[in-house]
Amino acid sequence: MISFLRPLWTAPRAPGAPERVWRDWVLVGLLAPTAVLEGVLRPDVTWRPVTLALALLVVGSLLWRRTHPLAVVAGVFGALTLVDVAALVAGAGEVALYTSACVLVLPYALCRWGSGREIVLGLPLVALSAALGVASTYTVVPDAVIEVLFVLSPAAIGAGVRAGAGSRLRERDQVRVREREQLARELHDTVAHHVSAIAVRAQAGRVVAALDPAAAVDALRVIESEASRALTEMRLMVGALRDDGAADLAPQRGVADIERLARAVSGPPRVEVELSGDLDDLRPAVGAALYRLAQESVTNAVRHARHASRVTVRVAADDERVRLTVADDGELQGRGGTGYGIVGMTERATLLGGTLDAGPGPERGWTVAAVLPRAGAAA
Repeated sequence: MISFLRPLWTAPRAPGAPERVWRDWVLVGLLAPTAVLEGVLRPDVTWRPVTLALALLVVGSLLWRRTHPLAVVAGVFGALTLVDVAALVAGAGEVALYTSACVLVLPYALCRWGSGREIVLGLPLVALSAALGVASTYTVVPDAVIEVLFVLSPAAIGAGVRAGAGSRLRERDQVRVREREQLARELHDTVAHHVSAIAVRAQAGRVVAALDPAAAVDALRVIESEASRALTEMRLMVGALRDDGAADLAPQRGVADIERLARAVSGPPRVEVELSGDLDDLRPAVGAALYRLAQESVTNAVRHARHASRVTVRVAADDERVRLTVADDGELQGRGGTGYGIVGMTERATLLGGTLDAGPGPERGWTVAAVLPRAGAAA
């Protein structure tokens, strides 16, 4: 029994409950005068001062039901229990106003916003008070059981609402984690590409600076251009983290940008792009993935393909899928597929329902082949 209750006992307080909301004040403002009028005007009220005070206690407790659910339940249902016991001993019958029916909100609040310990401690008190309350008015056992279940039903509703809110919160957390992973891939793909180009041109400029100053100046021009592109990409990604909607105005990268990507790499190696098939109506997510896969593959070739003279990027589409192939003619020494880039590319392709393979080419060099469905992953 103890092991069964342990998960509920250790459950934390449900997040998201405000301190107080204006609706609580409106509710109390409406119910308090109603309770006073009923207590004064109803001719059949038992123990009128006690009944009216009890009703006002129930109504006033609604202001604290969100922030202190166990204290409210203990105070209100404890008072109800004492009054019910006194009524049973005196044979006075039911001591309650119709307005006191708002007490049903308290079990809901206990299970909606209380912690596991508060729920375990509070529910037995609610059940006891309900049982004593019906004992003075019901003589048939089934009717009494139904009344107790009716009093406890708001607790079940509160637990259901709490579970639904927790599920939505977990879904938001999962979406946030996926967005962070996507941003990490975007950051790696973008920055690695431009920084690699900067590093290559800086090395080349340092070699030729003494012999050909004009070539060194050209290398500096390329470095400046790549740095500017890297800053632009970084601003777009930072804008995606903001809530002002500015990032939505920036066009998303697609297949058409692969040719501009190739022109930005001022070799060696030389980057050649071949596009074939219908590439106009691809989903934006598929087009962006193809661009990022091509960008990462070209970056890897520029960084790691020793003595490579050419990198070929081929994008071919048919009615159902799009195939991307990036191959270089460099040496395989020092090449491998265990880095973050390959992992990120594989994850990106898998999320869209596609596949990605990377490894040595049939003759020499390194080949990356990705196949994506035109419509992306099935919903």
